[in-house]
Amino acid sequence: MNTPNKLSLMRILLVPPFIAFMLIDAIPFNYLWALILFAVASLTDMIDGKLARKYNLITDFGKFLDPLADKILVTSALICMVELGLAASWAVAIIVAREFAVSGLRLVAVGSKEKVVIAAGIWGKLKTAVTMAAIVIIFVMQLLCQFNVISDLQAGSSSALQFPVSIIGNILIYISAALTVISGAQYIWHYRGVLKNAK
Repeated sequence: MNTPNKLSLMRILLVPPFIAFMLIDAIPFNYLWALILFAVASLTDMIDGKLARKYNLITDFGKFLDPLADKILVTSALICMVELGLAASWAVAIIVAREFAVSGLRLVAVGSKEKVVIAAGIWGKLKTAVTMAAIVIIFVMQLLCQFNVISDLQAGSSSALQFPVSIIGNILIYISAALTVISGAQYIWHYRGVLKNAK
């Protein structure tokens, strides 16, 4: 297994401890540790692609593993956010449904007569980048709330700077959901021939 694929695998292995930090309030500064792990995992997403392109280490396995690792990481974060009341469930449902649809398309494509391997496209990469950025920003806002630097307007606390935390968080997730729909439609349109010829 080459280095880019090892980094993608590392991204998957970081998910269980990341979920633990997200959901276990008893862990001191749990949002801080969750943010650090998510940032490290997101960084591996940038590095593995650059290494694969620079040293010509692009493989069919990597084309599957890289987007799979992204999906597991981002989906886990979003589901945890729904559990914590930090993201709208319908928006997250759209994002997760798109991931299933594109994964199904990839399976159909690789099982076709042409053995097409669908790599992440520009819209897919943009969707992933924006969603990861949205998650990081929401983490930072929650961390600031945890340290009582800011408080959500809806909380009505006067002990910290009032800030529309939940409103901004939801707007970011809505933007991610919109990009998710666009990128999913782009994949289906671009590879419509694969679906048409599927048996």
